[in-house]
Amino acid sequence: MKTRIALIAAAVAALGTAAPALAQDSSVTFEFETGANTGSVMVVLFSSKAGYDGNQPVASMTVPAGTSPVTVTFDGLAPGSYGMRSFHDLNGDGEMNFNPFGMPVEPYAFSNNAVGNMGPANWERARFNVNGAVVQTISLR
Repeated sequence: MKTRIALIAAAVAALGTAAPALAQDSSVTFEFETGANTGSVMVVLFSSKAGYDGNQPVASMTVPAGTSPVTVTFDGLAPGSYGMRSFHDLNGDGEMNFNPFGMPVEPYAFSNNAVGNMGPANWERARFNVNGAVVQTISLR
């Protein structure tokens, strides 16, 4: 689990605030319910199971936590299936932090508020369809 969530941070850092390359009419907005107003929320978006499993996002954003809800919108998406991974970087160090046992100590979440079983939520649980404007309310835990 530590490796998978650490890859989220690496993907966000690699993509910066890149927008999807496709110019389409669909969008997805995530409204994150946060428990703290410090740090930032890091979000990566995937457009396929292979991308999700291989940590190859199509877009990412980092947004200051400020006030809840934190809103992240990805515009210009082609209609299709997507999945999202995120975490709340409470201390602003740009990394997901873990305890000595490898368990995350910063809140994280997946699209659909999916939960994993002994690891991150899989594509089947996190996958959602985009065709037009989609909004999801996500609880970081």
